Amino acid sequence: MKSLTAISIIFVETVLFCEVLVPNRQTINFFDMHTSLFPIAFPHNSPLPDGSTVMAADVGGTKTDLALFEVKDGGLLHIKETVFPSKEWKSLSAMVRHFDTGLPLPDRLSIAFAGPIQNGKAKATNLDWSVDSGELRSDLGISRVLLINDLEAEAYGLAALTEHDIKTIYAGNGTSEGNASIIAPGTGLGEAGLFWDGSALHPFATEGGHADFSVRNKLDWELLKYLQSIYGKHVSWERVLSGPGIHALFTFLRDVKDRPEHGLVREIMKGHDPAEAISLAASEGDSLCQETLRLFTGYLAVEASNLALKFKSTGGVFIGGGILPKIWNESLEAVFLEHFFETGRLRPLIESVPVHLVLNSKTAMLGAGMYGIFAG
Repeated sequence: MKSLTAISIIFVETVLFCEVLVPNRQTINFFDMHTSLFPIAFPHNSPLPDGSTVMAADVGGTKTDLALFEVKDGGLLHIKETVFPSKEWKSLSAMVRHFDTGLPLPDRLSIAFAGPIQNGKAKATNLDWSVDSGELRSDLGISRVLLINDLEAEAYGLAALTEHDIKTIYAGNGTSEGNASIIAPGTGLGEAGLFWDGSALHPFATEGGHADFSVRNKLDWELLKYLQSIYGKHVSWERVLSGPGIHALFTFLRDVKDRPEHGLVREIMKGHDPAEAISLAASEGDSLCQETLRLFTGYLAVEASNLALKFKSTGGVFIGGGILPKIWNESLEAVFLEHFFETGRLRPLIESVPVHLVLNSKTAMLGAGMYGIFAG
């Protein structure tokens, strides 16, 4: 799943989507909880029988990744995958109908959704439409529709990862057993926990990314006042640790701290998303953009250590999402490690916590698929 053989860009009714071609139909072997990198507990131990099919959906504010899997010979056979721009479609049903053209209906639809799930329903935080598992079941004619939070799915997806999908930023000085947590900046900020029962980790969803941004120094206070002028009294960590957050940090440094903006970043921004443009300009040596990414990474370290303290994550902190693997370098790693351990009297506990960067961008989609197979 980590390497894609080919990507074709297809226009249908003026809507752009990206179909991932899978000519060799890669098989993902079922994990063994005792031999996998990270022992993840699923609702049931036994998978669906061979021949069963599951459609996995990873629904985010920017894109939705749909993939079809078949259970075969002790593994998941990857049959088809398509990526849709979420905001250009009116509903998940419309995407599934387009994806399913010419194919039999799957036995299950398993959805990882970027938003709080309540009673099988969810309204996206960074998207104008919602999902209802009951309505999808009736509308699409799929016998079982499962709906879980996208970071919960990302946590389940850890079970499918290999050592090539993980970069260890800090190994920790403890036993690496215990609760774990995952933080994932993207279009928004997702956070989830994993409870350790003595032999396996049980993922659970949170909405911690919407908790208040915390102030430690004068610069933080200036940033908070700036963001309050835009968003109002409540400023969450998501306003800082996300793609839009990178752009907000950039404009704060430019407009409040009077950092000069050079022509390079203005030119790149004409054809790119602002956060992507800032990352590209930083890689070209733009000083304002490099400072922006250092500030972003420092705040990420602070909130990652907050998460580790709240969940006592001696089993590890995982950094997911689509942003960090694209911008990570030795300089940003040094910034992260400088700020991660600044936890006062509990520094010895944080020093025992390993930190891993998740490199596989398909982790949440894989987690949704595996959850569908093992949901019972």
